[in-house]
Amino acid sequence: MSSRNPNSKTKIFPTEETMEIYLDIETCPSQLSGVREQIAKGVSCPGNITKAESIATWEAEKKPAAVEEAWRKTSFDGALGHVAVIGLAFNGEEPLMIWSPEWVDREADMLREAFDAIHERCSVNLGDRPLFIGHNIVEFDFRFLFQRAVMLGVKPTPFIPFSAKPWDDAKVFDTMARWGGVKNPVKLDKLVGAMGLQQKGSEIGEEIDGSLVWDFVKAGRIAEVAKYCGGDIERTRGVYRRMTFAEAA
Repeated sequence: MSSRNPNSKTKIFPTEETMEIYLDIETCPSQLSGVREQIAKGVSCPGNITKAESIATWEAEKKPAAVEEAWRKTSFDGALGHVAVIGLAFNGEEPLMIWSPEWVDREADMLREAFDAIHERCSVNLGDRPLFIGHNIVEFDFRFLFQRAVMLGVKPTPFIPFSAKPWDDAKVFDTMARWGGVKNPVKLDKLVGAMGLQQKGSEIGEEIDGSLVWDFVKAGRIAEVAKYCGGDIERTRGVYRRMTFAEAA
């Protein structure tokens, strides 16, 4: 027998008073002078290689790839890496893509444009509760944007809940944490595949994910990265609507 009070006003899922703000960013490794060289100094031969000849061979043949891998990981570190593309969508609207071919020089401007867009919409709709939605939005997108804002001296809008936890239902809906839990990350492409939604890269007709973003940008294909980021916004929206039962399977 159910004990639920039929007159209860408790809402499990967001209502029409909620303003949905979808957020996704694409990042690139550090373009700062001297960073790669500094990283190279910290990359050393594995401890199980002890012979001088073997060490020299490793230094010549293996170290460059190890340095490259370590440098590429700065795309996850807001103190060194950069935001190349910012994707936003409000409610059911088309994604707003913020990017530039001169993304390194215009990074601060892109942050301001994104913060201003969020601030304007939230200020106009003060009666609506802003709910930020994204895949791994708490641990990555929020954190990286905050770090870059600090590094570039761009003051964010107070409407972004940078200190939110994945379980803060009133502030964020992190599709990764909601599906697998905080300690069991799941990739977005796995979710969209299981749900029969549009696969990653389908919008540009080529395989792409976060690990390939730098390769596309380096090749002068940042416009395609922006299109891919917009696709991830749509994929996240589809997952969110399925997870909140706004759309049926």
